[in-house]
Amino acid sequence: MSNAIADSSSSNLLSPSNIKKNVLPYYNLSSNCSIYQVKFKDTDKQRAVYKIESDSHEYCLKKVYYDVDELLFIYSAIEWLYRNNINVPRILSTTNHGRYVRYNDMLFILTDWIQGDKCDFDDINNVNISSRNLGQIHETSLGFSPILGSKHKEGFTNLTDSLNKHTLQLVKNEKLALKYKDYFSKIYRVSFTNSMCLANLSTNVANTIDYDNLSVSICHNDYVSKNLIVNQGKIYVIDFDKCRHDYSAFDISYCLRRLMRRENTCWNGDLAINFLQEYESSHPLTFDDYKYILAYLAFPQKYWKLSRDYYKNISKCNKKAFINLLNKAVIHNDIHIDFSYKLLDYIENKFSTKISFK
Repeated sequence: MSNAIADSSSSNLLSPSNIKKNVLPYYNLSSNCSIYQVKFKDTDKQRAVYKIESDSHEYCLKKVYYDVDELLFIYSAIEWLYRNNINVPRILSTTNHGRYVRYNDMLFILTDWIQGDKCDFDDINNVNISSRNLGQIHETSLGFSPILGSKHKEGFTNLTDSLNKHTLQLVKNEKLALKYKDYFSKIYRVSFTNSMCLANLSTNVANTIDYDNLSVSICHNDYVSKNLIVNQGKIYVIDFDKCRHDYSAFDISYCLRRLMRRENTCWNGDLAINFLQEYESSHPLTFDDYKYILAYLAFPQKYWKLSRDYYKNISKCNKKAFINLLNKAVIHNDIHIDFSYKLLDYIENKFSTKISFK
């Protein structure tokens, strides 16, 4: 650890000039370098990202929002993956061999700046290398344990309980739609049958999952195009803020849902199946892993979330904005249903086993 002394007279502790003065000296980067703030989020989880240019090298300085014990877990995971030939930006050492700088009770870490282009999910080659790479991350996770002092970051949320709860809320929201009878409610009711078809398939599959048979690994938990950098055919994974021990199927599902929601790849069953096949060239999946993925992808997540938020805040929300978002959410319901049953057929054929709904 390195402790920087705060500039108490400054009205903007996170300005590039203050960071250059109070943080960069602990990396021997204070002189003859340029610093640019490239990202700032002033939320409960405040974040700031800076690009540092020094001589012929570029670095990424990041103000993180978590405590030291979580940082040590993330550091451990990145180091483990790096030593197992996964392309990740290592957290660099300070001048006194620490892995972070503390400035005014804020933590900063430094990595190399990864050159390249954001992963283009319209390019099948990029989709393939990203899915294989995710499989490699999960495969190399076996045997990982974080260093002493780390917080054991874990997920392992029960998807079945969550989906059953959300489905019940969809039914309650239909009653609210009947009560309010406004334009949002009209769209909700028109889309209710198809959305419940998806929700029922999702929960029926989820109710059959054997959680003891799910694969477990280091999960990135934000494995999406913005965090995947492609350079000369190699893929680099950045931003491990959310990484933790979790079900491998969650990592896969989160990535796939982002991919399937895109306009150019919208609920493309062949693409999703190809993604899973490429993933399995690096790491095998169990029958229950596949059931988790299907249940996760089939559920009408946006329809549920928008209706939950709308009826919770109906007296003060921007109704026009909610109507536009709901229209976008339900316009692809038919192909979402076709996608879900295509994936179901693929899974049952792959394992030569029918999913017996409970």
